[in-house]
Amino acid sequence: MSRSPDLWVPFAFICLVLTAAVSLCCGRYGLAPDDVVAVLLHPLGLGGEPRDPAATAIMLELRIPRMVAAILIGAALAASGVTYQAAFRNPLVSPGLLGVLAGAGFGAAVAIVLGFSATFRMTLSFVVGGAAVGVGILIATTFGSTNLGRGDQGILLLVFGGLVSTALFTALLAMVKFIADPDGALPDIVFWLLGSLAEIRSATLVLMGPLLVIAIGLLLGNARFLDILVLSDDEALSLGVAAPKIRLFVIVIATISCALTVALAGTIGWVGLVIPHVARLLVGPAHSRLMPMAICLGGIFLLVCDLLARSVTVSEIPIGILTDLIGVIAFIAVLPRVRRWM
Repeated sequence: MSRSPDLWVPFAFICLVLTAAVSLCCGRYGLAPDDVVAVLLHPLGLGGEPRDPAATAIMLELRIPRMVAAILIGAALAASGVTYQAAFRNPLVSPGLLGVLAGAGFGAAVAIVLGFSATFRMTLSFVVGGAAVGVGILIATTFGSTNLGRGDQGILLLVFGGLVSTALFTALLAMVKFIADPDGALPDIVFWLLGSLAEIRSATLVLMGPLLVIAIGLLLGNARFLDILVLSDDEALSLGVAAPKIRLFVIVIATISCALTVALAGTIGWVGLVIPHVARLLVGPAHSRLMPMAICLGGIFLLVCDLLARSVTVSEIPIGILTDLIGVIAFIAVLPRVRRWM
């Protein structure tokens, strides 16, 4: 860990801005930096008319929406991962623990089979993802309504409910895939589950972007309370903090963030598990620094993965494949350091 952890957060933010600029310039169709600057400044009345009409179309219709989506999704997944690891007092949990990934995947698969529009698919994916978490919480309350979210038993009840919900919606998803048309809907379901930013457009961001910004802002604003959640509930109560209520609140917000990312881009794994550990190595365990650091690193990571996904081969690679491959390698690299928080 650096001796000056406070310097890492602004440095990471600068790297995020630079990575976003590179992502706008690079791709299968390379754009000159001056063309990119002209396209960005022209709507503000600054600079001249962009020289390349193709550059304007590519920037406004494809690259800017994808760049913004990559930053928001990476930041949301990383922030959710930090929150889950603190709330469950376990550095090996990820945002999909309570069944949101399986539920959102099932909702999207149903929408694809029924031939609904992309907007309705995203909406149904988000709604069913949230419903899956609700099922997990309902199962947990069935076995211990007075202990939910309180102490080790309450945390275990939430994990148990999440496992059951995940199994249920995974089975429902498998059923939808079984009955889907193998020449039509099934390939679309499989491709969507692999994760991709290819369908991100400005209209999509207008619908989902503000919700993601609010969710990320709430997690960032409650970061200081996450330090207390690492303590036992009795210790937190002695500090005048009702840890169970805060735990449930941040879990709900983190789950909503995760559901929104799945609705936007499909299943993108490992970001919420690996990025918090990398951030922890740089700035330490204090969540006031850890949360903004993870948000910046999550955005950088997904920007790089998206750039590779659309640049390495002629046909775009699903971004979920790259996050899985790179995430596994990164997790193996940081795994020896993870033991200090276990």
